[in-house]
Amino acid sequence: MSVTHGRMGLSLTQEILSHLGLANKTAAWGTLGTLRTFLSFSVDKDVQRLLKAIAGQGVDRIAILDVLTNRSREQRQLISRAFHERTQQDLLKSLQAALSGNLERIVGSGSAEDVALEILATRTPPQLQECLAVYKHNFQVDAAEDIKSETRGILRDLLLALAKGGREAYTGIIDYNLAAQDIQALKQAEGPSTERTWVLVFTQRNPEHLVRVLNQYQWYTGHELEKTVRARFHGAACVALLNLASVIRNTPLYFADKLHQALQETEPNYQALMRILISRSETDLLSIRAEFRKKFGKSLYSSLQDAVKGDCRKFQAK
Repeated sequence: MSVTHGRMGLSLTQEILSHLGLANKTAAWGTLGTLRTFLSFSVDKDVQRLLKAIAGQGVDRIAILDVLTNRSREQRQLISRAFHERTQQDLLKSLQAALSGNLERIVGSGSAEDVALEILATRTPPQLQECLAVYKHNFQVDAAEDIKSETRGILRDLLLALAKGGREAYTGIIDYNLAAQDIQALKQAEGPSTERTWVLVFTQRNPEHLVRVLNQYQWYTGHELEKTVRARFHGAACVALLNLASVIRNTPLYFADKLHQALQETEPNYQALMRILISRSETDLLSIRAEFRKKFGKSLYSSLQDAVKGDCRKFQAK
């Protein structure tokens, strides 16, 4: 077997296997999330419980977390509507922020930019619009305006493009010609004036197409696209592109790494843990748990038990 044939066979095998993994299966309740419909659900009881939880001098975080982590999105929407009808107010903005992903104010810090990229790159269009609406309400400014003023270069262009939510939808048709064109364009995009090519490909193409581009790029060049990124870019731009590549290759693994990083800090990063566990609990937390155990040799549940204290244990990786 020739080297060329071997490379092609491996790429084809990887592509086939990528469609057979846990990420494309669902649990008995229809998703890879850990939240499902709460059978004893009562809108009136939950609204009353939330009203009681936020009344008085202290906030009953345990009650709020219980509602957040034991109700489906549809049930929480009913709660939010009933809450508004009863009080003529939106549900707590802190709860809205938690459900939307805790998009921090973009003020030029590396951590805020990292969180912004995570949210902009991994949320569905409806979720993204919800995040951006909460951002504008909380900070009285459009996220795009903060991005323009607080970031620069290709990082700014990446974040602005992602915030527009203009990524192409997957039609089920494989466009091999477009994949070849994108690979060739990325190979030739070496000068400062070619950064637009990277932004276009990484923010406009659908994820299925990008997985194929990443795999085929390695076959054509003999090395991963990430190696080109490290050689071509530096600083925040390099980190952003590498994170996007990680999201594209394996989103559950990307979040497993994020959770592990949050747990390895001297004091667990509770904000990151809450953001990821809550935002992914309805979509792919089961896959994240599988990737976490596979890479780190220990269950996410056990890792959280060892590191997390207090109320946060109430919602850990159910």
